[in-house]
Amino acid sequence: MASWRFKNTEQPVPSPEELKTNFTIKAPPSTDIWSKPPSTHRFNAPMLFKTMPLASFQRASVRVSAKWITLYDQGGLIIALDRPEKWIKAGIEFVEGVPRCSTVARDRWADWSLSPIPAGEDLAGCDEVGVTIEMKRRPKDQTLWVYAVKEDGERVPMREVTWLFEDEEKLECWVGVYVCRPSSEAGLGDLTVSFSQLDV
Repeated sequence: MASWRFKNTEQPVPSPEELKTNFTIKAPPSTDIWSKPPSTHRFNAPMLFKTMPLASFQRASVRVSAKWITLYDQGGLIIALDRPEKWIKAGIEFVEGVPRCSTVARDRWADWSLSPIPAGEDLAGCDEVGVTIEMKRRPKDQTLWVYAVKEDGERVPMREVTWLFEDEEKLECWVGVYVCRPSSEAGLGDLTVSFSQLDV
């Protein structure tokens, strides 16, 4: 069974018990996973992942929460094709003063979409805001679906990604969680994001 490891950070890998329950990851300023024409390619954010054959991937989910306060603060689930050129990330991102559900899929360049945190999640008082994110293969047409999962278990569709499993027998993937703090504002410290109920 593949072991968990970090990319882009010296933080220690959480223990098996922490991975089953809860753990935190920190990201310093100027970290991101993003791609935009004509020449922006960033893949320097802390990422905890394990490697598996893409053909064996079925589902991943995690609950992500933090005190989101700075533009583009973000954290969530990620699946990447064993290299930084193609990836999908989904979680919470702080945009226009509000934490929102965010999905970004990069094939050649990154396409980004936002949706509200599902009703029923506690957004009051700018305390920690969290949501459960799920990525799941849909067998009938071999596409990847991204969901926000409400507290009652209802899954809210956020995105369908149609290209991920093309040539899957030839590819490996990284599956795990990430934290980004893209801002380089002076005096800004690390962003700490909590993860729980990680299941891959």
